[in-house]
Amino acid sequence: MEWTGQVYADVPVVAAEVYIEADANAVWELISDIHLMPQLSAEVQDVSWLDEATGPGVGRRFVGRNAHPSLGEWETVSTVVEFDGPRRFAWAIGDPAHPSSVWRFALEPTGSGTTLRQEAQMGPAPSGLSLAIEAMPDKEQKIVFVRLREFESGIRTNLAAIKRLAEQEK
Repeated sequence: MEWTGQVYADVPVVAAEVYIEADANAVWELISDIHLMPQLSAEVQDVSWLDEATGPGVGRRFVGRNAHPSLGEWETVSTVVEFDGPRRFAWAIGDPAHPSSVWRFALEPTGSGTTLRQEAQMGPAPSGLSLAIEAMPDKEQKIVFVRLREFESGIRTNLAAIKRLAEQEK
């Protein structure tokens, strides 16, 4: 990821994609299972559905328990904002109308396989990162850039693991 100079108010997005030699439905089964994320992510520790939900659908909510060496531990409540299988799955953290972040998977059939894209959007609502920015406003661009790089690294790790799993199951 190259320097962007973005600030939090820019609602920056970072994304990566991978080609997977597997059918979109097989990839969809993996990415639409929120319980897979703690197995892939160094930051996401645990997830569980709320409100008696047992699986994803637009409007359904889940809690995520997270940990980061610099940020500590925290919980988030996410709402599924897109669920269009096997094409798009997205959730907003916090208020879905004004989230602190949005995470999204997009699948596209490509040749004999699937192109999988994952992206993360910061903001527009404040997040834990906002505390660091408020404490060091002169370093906002660097704070945002470092966190975007962390998001990108996590996304690339997720995509590589999903690729490995989907191609093993093929």
